[in-house]
Amino acid sequence: MRCEECARLDRAHSVAADTIADDPRPYHVYLAWFGPGMTKVGITALERGSARLLEQGAVCFTWLGAGPLMAARRTEELLRAALRVPDRIPYVDKRAVRSALPTSATERAAEVRDLHARAVALEGWPESLSPEPCQPVDHAGAFGLAELPDAVGEVTELVAGGVVSGRLVAAAGPDLHLAVGDGVVVLDTRLMRGWELVPVGVRAGEGELAVPTREFKREESAQDSLF
Repeated sequence: MRCEECARLDRAHSVAADTIADDPRPYHVYLAWFGPGMTKVGITALERGSARLLEQGAVCFTWLGAGPLMAARRTEELLRAALRVPDRIPYVDKRAVRSALPTSATERAAEVRDLHARAVALEGWPESLSPEPCQPVDHAGAFGLAELPDAVGEVTELVAGGVVSGRLVAAAGPDLHLAVGDGVVVLDTRLMRGWELVPVGVRAGEGELAVPTREFKREESAQDSLF
C-alpha cells in the first residue's frame, strides 16, 4: 500500500480531486455509461485519449466537448446542476451489473445518446468549450463482458497467507472477474498494492479463494430517477 505522504501528494496534484486550476492542457468532457441508469460526466486530458475511460471500466462512452480545464469543470457542474448527472459511480454498482448488460452495442449506447442530446441543448455552456458530436465507443468486447457469468461477490482485502486464484473471465477497469470453483468473484487490483505476487498451480476449471469476501449489495444512486 502507499504511505500516507504519497497518498496526500497524489491528491494534492489530482485533477479528479479538483485541486489543480492552472493546468494549461486541453481537456475532454465525456459521458460514460456503466450499466442501466448509471451514466456519469467526467473530464480527462486530451493527450490521454480514452485511457481514463478504460481505467474506470466504462462500458460505453462518448466525448461531449473539449476545451480548457476550467471550462471543462464548468461543463461538469452544469450537467450536475441541470440534469442531475453524477461525476462518480460507485464501483460496487458497476461490478454488480456487468453480467446483466444489454447484449447489443446499440442498446448499451442508448442512454449515452439521450444524455448527450439533452446536454448539448442546455444553455450556459462555456464559450471556450467546443461541443463534439455523439460517437459512442463500446468497450464490452475489450473487457470480455459477453456472456459474463454472474459474480457472487468481491474480495474485500488481501491477508497474509491468503490465496486468490482462478480463471480470468473478464477484466474491466481495475477489476478482475475470476472463475473460482462454481462461482465468479471480483478482485479489485488496487488491493494488490504492496503485496508480493507468487504463482499458484491451478488445474483447469478450479481455483482457490482464501481471503475475506462479501456479497454484492448495490448502493442507491442519485441517478435512479433519471432513466
